[in-house]
Amino acid sequence: MGPSILDVLLQYWPIFLKGTLGTLRYAFIAVSIGSILGTLVAFVHLSGNKILSAAASIYANVLRGTPLLVQMYIAYFFIPIVIPALNRVDKEVFVLISLILNSSAYVSEIIRGGINSVDIGQSEAARSLGLSASHTMTKIILPQAIKNILPALANEYIAMIKETSMAGTFMLYELMYTRTILANKYLSWQPLLIIAGIYLILTLVLTSMVRKLEERLAVSD
Repeated sequence: MGPSILDVLLQYWPIFLKGTLGTLRYAFIAVSIGSILGTLVAFVHLSGNKILSAAASIYANVLRGTPLLVQMYIAYFFIPIVIPALNRVDKEVFVLISLILNSSAYVSEIIRGGINSVDIGQSEAARSLGLSASHTMTKIILPQAIKNILPALANEYIAMIKETSMAGTFMLYELMYTRTILANKYLSWQPLLIIAGIYLILTLVLTSMVRKLEERLAVSD
């Protein structure tokens, strides 16, 4: 059986802490930069240009319709082959790129859905009053859409925390990678249960925070 879960946690807690912080860091980077890119994709999708809109739709559907692990392998191995000059770049960057692109696809749909959830009559009324398209979006549409977008973005961050577990496959120091480290110390089942517990705690805490955010936004209505 080996040492107990508590013994392993007490002895190797710095390793688990470093892995947890790595997970939170990678998820934050992915969702933060992914939100910027996803916002651009969403507005391109909503544009009146059929070609650009179709391109944005394909971008989102391809990234949402293929496994993240496959995207990581393509970014990690294929990009340096296509662009040899990038062989000097830290391999961590390629895994982060795949996380960012994947997140941007989901964020683009979140933002597009939030904007589309606002009654079209709102924009028609604003335009009839002489407001430009940009002013209509920033002054009328987005303030209402943000109430649907923010909780969904927070849920995307929670989902990305779990998705980063695949980054350990490429030796990135995140929570799941701690199992690989401790396997060298002949520990097998204990790290897995500890890792599962940490993921569960992170998810429950963040989900509770999202629920409170939703309640505050509902009160503001």
